[in-house]
Amino acid sequence: MDIQPITPTDYRTIVFFTGAGMSAESGVPTYRGRGGIWAKYNWQEVACEEAFRRNPGKVLEFHALRRQQLTDCQPHQGHSIIGALENSHPDVTIITQNIDGLHQRAGSQRIIELHGSLWRLRCSREGKVYHLSLGEKSPVRCQCGAWLRPDIIWFGDCLIPDVVQRATEIVGRCDLLIAVGTSAVVWPAAGFPQLARDQGAQCIEINPEATEMSFLYHVSHQGSAGEVLPALFPDAITA
Repeated sequence: MDIQPITPTDYRTIVFFTGAGMSAESGVPTYRGRGGIWAKYNWQEVACEEAFRRNPGKVLEFHALRRQQLTDCQPHQGHSIIGALENSHPDVTIITQNIDGLHQRAGSQRIIELHGSLWRLRCSREGKVYHLSLGEKSPVRCQCGAWLRPDIIWFGDCLIPDVVQRATEIVGRCDLLIAVGTSAVVWPAAGFPQLARDQGAQCIEINPEATEMSFLYHVSHQGSAGEVLPALFPDAITA
C-alpha cells in the first residue's frame, strides 16, 4: 500500500473522527445493511425512549445482549495506533460516533463520545450515572428504585449540546483531522470535515470505499483502519 507516512510532531492538534467502520473491523455489527443490527431487530421496540417507557425490561435485555457480544470483540491495530499516538503526542483527541468502548480498551482516554456509551447506565429519575466494566452484569434499577436507562443517544433523541460544543471547538482548532470508518453524512458530524478544512487543517479520510463526503478531504485512503493507520504512523506500531 503506497501511503505517505505522517510525522505527528508536524501537527499541533490532531483529531481522529471515528465511526462504525472502525468498529466493524473488530467484529462489532454495523447498524444498517446486510447483517446489521436493524436487519434483525426493530429499533422502535428496543432503541427509542417510547420503547423504554413501554417495556423497559425488553430494552435493557437488548442492550445487555449487545454488551455481552462486545466482550468477544477486541480492539484492532488501528485502535492501538491511535492509543499510542495519544500517549506520545501532547494534543490528540478522539471524537467517535461509536458506543462500544473499544477506544478505551485500546488505552485511549481523551475521547468525546457523540452518541454516548453502552458501558454507562443513567438513572431515569435522578440522572445518576453508573459505569460498567467488561463482563459485569448490569443492574436494571438505580438505588432509588427507578429504571436505569442506557446512557446513549437513541432514535428520536437529540445529541447533548455540551458534547457537540466540545467536539466542534476541538475540530475548529485542529490542524490534522483523520476521519476513519465514517461516511460523515449525518449532522452535526457531517460538518466536522468542512469546519476543519475551513480552518486550514489537513483532512484525511480512511474508508474501504469512497463516500459522499470524500471530496472534502485532501487525501482519501481506500482501505481498512487496521491497514492504513499503521502505514500512516509506522513509528506508532505496537507489538
